[in-house]
Amino acid sequence: MASAAIPVAPPLLVEPDFEGEVPVVMPVPPKNLLQRALGSVGSAVGWTFGVAALFLGLSVLAAIPLGQFLALGYLLEASGRVARTGRVRDGFIGVRTAALFGGAALACALMWLPLYFMSLQAEAARIIDPSGRLARRWEVGLTVLAVAFALHAAGALLRGGRIRHFLNPINVPWLAYRACRGGLYAEARDRVWNTAVGLRVPYYFWLGVRGFAGAFLWLAFPLLLLGLGHRYWFVGVMGAGLLACVVLYVPFMQVRFARTHRFRAFFEVLKVRQVYRRAPLAFALALWVHLLFAMPLYLLKIELIPRDLVFLEGLVFLLFIFPARVLGGWAYARGARRPEPRFWLARWAGRFAVIPVVLAYVFAVWVSQHIGWQGVSTLYEQHAFLLPVPFVAWK
Repeated sequence: MASAAIPVAPPLLVEPDFEGEVPVVMPVPPKNLLQRALGSVGSAVGWTFGVAALFLGLSVLAAIPLGQFLALGYLLEASGRVARTGRVRDGFIGVRTAALFGGAALACALMWLPLYFMSLQAEAARIIDPSGRLARRWEVGLTVLAVAFALHAAGALLRGGRIRHFLNPINVPWLAYRACRGGLYAEARDRVWNTAVGLRVPYYFWLGVRGFAGAFLWLAFPLLLLGLGHRYWFVGVMGAGLLACVVLYVPFMQVRFARTHRFRAFFEVLKVRQVYRRAPLAFALALWVHLLFAMPLYLLKIELIPRDLVFLEGLVFLLFIFPARVLGGWAYARGARRPEPRFWLARWAGRFAVIPVVLAYVFAVWVSQHIGWQGVSTLYEQHAFLLPVPFVAWK
């Protein structure tokens, strides 16, 4: 006999008790279709904004010499996570956190605009009549508004730092109430500390340093020989051949290092070859994208970019390099999951398929020393494998 359907009770919400009373259990009404659709759209918009804020933040880090290791560490961690799970979405690390930081930065920037225009008016009044009443009024008004905006932003950040918190008009009274009740300093200190710890800055920096060192050990000697090619052509040819062999493995050895967090993974060439045998076409596709996306970026090294626009160069570099890193992790994950090697024809097809892009990349690297503003030292700025942008030479 068919059993009757058992009705499912709606989820319950337990309200906290405040004075020792028994908690009140209240049913939470389920969301309708419109609410779920609006929630999905809002989540997608927030995620997209977080990706934009993430790349903008990484581009700023990439313009700072030490911050470049943080950016490289993030790229390696993204490829390592994809290599462990096989899911491309796992490579987008910290998107929601970046959306939170980006929203707070955008709100503060919008709040700063009225202060900026008021400061222009105050400066004009001081120029016209330095000791006049109008100049003093502008200065007093600017000071009061700046204090009010600072308190409003502090209240919004303490309440969560989201856009809706900046739109709340009672942030200043709420901040005054929290200050009178006590414990505001301890709460702010704990939130700042927890946020700083959650960013895992030392972890990403150390990962970037080791990833840089491991790749540089493989690239240094071929690049040295290639740089000597303008004096001894046969040495340059030897360096080009070695570089062509090295670039076949360095991207995937970096992925293996990020996947295992073992520095000796940079020297496990046979392990990488075994994984390649189980996913040759995926490896070939990943290498094509990795090298092909890196070659146009050498054009940005023809002329020194002004200091104020360095972060834009980093943004362009990251937009090209990040997909290559994620695709490399995806290819490695496909090979790591399969138990048996692919058919020999697929393996040899993958080997022959990468020859054109490898030769084109080596040629682009050789040309870079003649068109780059840093000369031969441009050879060692391998943004495809080392830092996501070259070291910045400040004027």
